Amino acid sequence: MRVFFIGFGQAGGKVVDMFMEQDKSNLFRGLVVNTARTDLIGLKNIPMKNRILIGQTVVKGHGVGTDNAMGAKLTMDEIDSIVTAIESVGTSDIDAFVVIAGLGGGTGSGGSPVLVRHLKGLYHEPVYALGILPSIEEGRLYSYNAARSLTTLVNEADNTFIFDNGAWRKEGESIKMAYDRVNDEIVRRFGVLFRAGEVGKIGVGEMVVDSSEIINTLRGGGITTVGYAKTEAISTRAKQSKGLFGNLIGSLKKRETSEEVLLGDDRSAKIISLVRSAMLGRLTLPCDFKTAQRALILLVGPPGEMDRKGVEKARSWVEENIEGEEIRSGDYPIDSNYVAAVVVLATIGEVPRIRALLEMAKETKVELARTRTDGKTMFEDGIDPLFE
Repeated sequence: MRVFFIGFGQAGGKVVDMFMEQDKSNLFRGLVVNTARTDLIGLKNIPMKNRILIGQTVVKGHGVGTDNAMGAKLTMDEIDSIVTAIESVGTSDIDAFVVIAGLGGGTGSGGSPVLVRHLKGLYHEPVYALGILPSIEEGRLYSYNAARSLTTLVNEADNTFIFDNGAWRKEGESIKMAYDRVNDEIVRRFGVLFRAGEVGKIGVGEMVVDSSEIINTLRGGGITTVGYAKTEAISTRAKQSKGLFGNLIGSLKKRETSEEVLLGDDRSAKIISLVRSAMLGRLTLPCDFKTAQRALILLVGPPGEMDRKGVEKARSWVEENIEGEEIRSGDYPIDSNYVAAVVVLATIGEVPRIRALLEMAKETKVELARTRTDGKTMFEDGIDPLFE
């Protein structure tokens, strides 16, 4: 799948920078937009011509702080220059746009919905958003920004992937370590998903997941979460065992056949277990996965590990456990010593984290309105101002 990534703001820019670092097949294109010059300078894998600084005449390259209304306005004012930069990179052969932003700050939170709307008006390809939610510990203002941005994004984008920072925090971890780990988790999941269908040295899968499969899974809009699980390949363990005990074990044909049958059963069970772990484990956005309207299962690993019976059973298990009936599945063969499962749960109907975020935003809106007037009330009576 040929994806054009656009990173908006500091968080979005760093994620796109990592995508470009890991793109060895030139499937991805990347561009970043920011109001802060230092954030653009700190990137490593995006060409300078693809780093777009906006709002220079207003904020002088120092960013908008947490003012996402300002971020939206500056983006509207300079949307033509952003689109021109996108066109200069090339859009003729892409399958989709993915706009990535942290939703708690100012530039990405405010600017990404504006860009998504304009891209949808200009191109036939789907435009997806990948929004990173701030943790509750980052403060009420960040949650308020995220709620406003997310409410807008869901209405504008063809689908909105969500990654919840709060669900991935670890005690005692520094801010840099936390952000680096979160970004790595994002790139691992979505990098595998968007590379599916790529023709590599090993060839294509038995059940190919191409761009149309992904697009059809996401076509319902709303919010989507992604699960991931990984384990060692059985063939790797078998090779290790053969190296250790090959001189002690005979090579009778009957025994080899029996072992192959057992390995086949193991592979089937492993795939089912992986898919269950991906759904029941740490989703990018913890939620009631049963409310998903569509799902996509992608198995990644050596071709010999892609057991068809296991894939079919895993697919049946997912079908039994979500409301929707559209379940797509396939494999992506790569030369590796591991097997991984990516599960996309699209158009989720119930997300407690989002409901809590929206409620907090409502309370914060009232508090912000009161704070703006509290400092003025002591001057309201008794003294006339110099001018009205």
